[in-house]
Amino acid sequence: MKYRLIALDIDGTLLNDRDELTEPTRRAVLEAYSMGARIVLCTGRGPYNAVPVMKELGLEGAVITHNGAATVESADYSLAHQFTFELADALPIIEHSRKLGLHCDICSAFELYVDRAGDKERDMYRRFGITPVFVPDIARLDIAPVKLTLFGDPALIDEVERDWASLRFPLAMIRSADEFIDVMHPDASKGSALRVLAERLGIGREQIMAIGNYYNDIAMLRYAGLGIAMDNAPEGVKRAADAVTVSNNEDGVSLALRRYAFGERMSL
Repeated sequence: MKYRLIALDIDGTLLNDRDELTEPTRRAVLEAYSMGARIVLCTGRGPYNAVPVMKELGLEGAVITHNGAATVESADYSLAHQFTFELADALPIIEHSRKLGLHCDICSAFELYVDRAGDKERDMYRRFGITPVFVPDIARLDIAPVKLTLFGDPALIDEVERDWASLRFPLAMIRSADEFIDVMHPDASKGSALRVLAERLGIGREQIMAIGNYYNDIAMLRYAGLGIAMDNAPEGVKRAADAVTVSNNEDGVSLALRRYAFGERMSL
């Protein structure tokens, strides 16, 4: 098979809208693995709720988490690589988010810290299988963070995204979902983490396929030799991709693998 590494986003890509890994998708991913491809999950999730998806596939290997800020090995949760930043650089962002009434949490490679959470935030954490660590004030933590996340009404998230450049915050922002903005080290992205991993494994870009569905996947899609967007992706993501498959509710990963990795003749 042409592709030695296949990078897959999880939410909205590998999983359907009911957060299910369907049997056709699982079979296709395992077939790609049996043909010699490394399967790498690339997600905005942290290790503790990303690695179980790899285990559900029945596989082990590298999992790129926190939108590229931390890469772990699924077998033992060992940290392979991370992009950290100074907590002091995040303080203006935390203050700004609080003024807007946005929820804010901050992550080390393995833990997610919050100092407050209402019912909506607690429901969100339950949905993603996250157990937050509650602290008196996230702005006073003694950690090396990899990600700060703002969560709230999409209109407010739109406002922060629109005004980001004029706010002159020292960290990089990426829109990871309608209700989320992730703030990270300027060098951190799924694409940069995929590059670090591929170089360590001696795999060239032309031997990499990546599949994703949102703006935080664009760097990964552009780095890969073949970047494929899901049909449920925004138009900007589709334009950044080399090809578009059907949606995550139609087993789009399975169809993409069968057409582009296995060479089966089928219409997308």
